[in-house]
Amino acid sequence: MRILSSAFNSIQKWLFPVLEEEIGELTEKQREFVRVVELIDPEKFMAPFRWGGFGRPTDERLSIFKAFVAKAVYNFPTTKILLENIKSSPPLRRLCGWESLGEVSSEPTFSRAFAEFSDAGLTQKIHKAMIVKHVKEEKLVGHISNDATAIKGREKPCRKNTPKAMKKGKKGRPKKGEEHPPKEPRRLELQPDRTLEENLADLPVGCDWGTKRDSNGKRMTWKGYKLHLGCMDGDIPVSAILTSASPHDSQVGIPLMQMSHERVVSLYDLMDSAYDAPEIRGVSRSLGHVPIIDYNKRKGEEKELAPAEKNRYKERSTAERVNANLKDNFGGRSIRVKGHEKVFTHLMFGIIAMTAKQLFNMLC
Repeated sequence: MRILSSAFNSIQKWLFPVLEEEIGELTEKQREFVRVVELIDPEKFMAPFRWGGFGRPTDERLSIFKAFVAKAVYNFPTTKILLENIKSSPPLRRLCGWESLGEVSSEPTFSRAFAEFSDAGLTQKIHKAMIVKHVKEEKLVGHISNDATAIKGREKPCRKNTPKAMKKGKKGRPKKGEEHPPKEPRRLELQPDRTLEENLADLPVGCDWGTKRDSNGKRMTWKGYKLHLGCMDGDIPVSAILTSASPHDSQVGIPLMQMSHERVVSLYDLMDSAYDAPEIRGVSRSLGHVPIIDYNKRKGEEKELAPAEKNRYKERSTAERVNANLKDNFGGRSIRVKGHEKVFTHLMFGIIAMTAKQLFNMLC
C-alpha cells in the first residue's frame, strides 16, 4: 500500500492546508470529497471529452464529473438538488472547479455530459484503474465475496430481453418424420470456455422483473436490474456487473470471477448457495482459487462445509455490507435515470466513491 499511503500523506499534509488557506476550513464531507477526487485522478480520463473544432466550446466536463462524484459522496438524490447545493456552497463549487456562479453548468448540460460518460463507460474504466493500481500491484487479497442485490428501476420493462445468440427455436414436438433438435446447452455450461467479453455480451441487460427470496425466506419481486458485486476484504468492491433483474445469480458467477481475476490476485472465492454449481467451482479452481460455496439442498441431499471452510465463509458478509453501504450512503436507492448504461454509470459513481473511501480506511 505504498502508493496509497503516499497519496494519503500528500493530501493530509499538503493539499488540505493549501485548500483551507484558499477557500476556508473544510468540513468532513468536503475532505472526503477531496480525497476521493484525488485518488480517482479523473483528469487522466478526460481527453475524449475535451472540446476541439468549430463552434461554441462545450462546458468543462472535468468539473461536471467532479460534481457527479460529489453527488455520490453527499448522497444527493437528484441532479437538481446537487446543483442547488453547489450554487449555495462556494467551497463545494470551487472544489468542483467553478470560481463563480455564472460558470456553473445548467441541468440540461449535466444531463448531456452524463450521457457522454455513460456511452464511454467512463466510470467502469476509472474503477478498474483504481483497483489495479492500488490493490493488484501492492496487495495479495485473501477473500473475494460475490453477491447480487436488487436495483429498482423507473422505466417500463422491456418486451424482448434475450440476446440473439441465445434465442431458442420453435417450441413443441417436431413434425412426423423430423428428428428432435439437439438440446441447447445452458448458459452456465458455455461460460467456462468463453472469455469475459463473450460472457458479458451474452447476459441480458434490459429492465425487467426479478424475483428472489430475502434472508428471511420471504419472496420479493421488483422491476429493474440486478447489481452483481465481487468484494475483497476491507469492504472494497473489486468487480461490478449490472444485468436485468431476471437472470439467476449463478449465471453471473463466472463472469464476476473472471473480472475479479483480471484486477486482483486472490486466494478464496466465497459465495452463497445460489452459486452452487460444478461449473462455477471448476472455473474457480482453474483460476488458482479455492472455492468456498455454501451447498444448495437438492432432492433432499444435505451437505455441510468443513469447520475450516465455515470460518472462512463468515467473511462473505463483506458483500452484504458493501451492498447496504452503496444503497444507504452512495446513491444506490436514488435511481432517476433510464437505460442500462445510465443506471450502471449512476451506480458506478457511488462504487468508485465508496472504493476510494474504503481504500483510505485501510490505512487507519
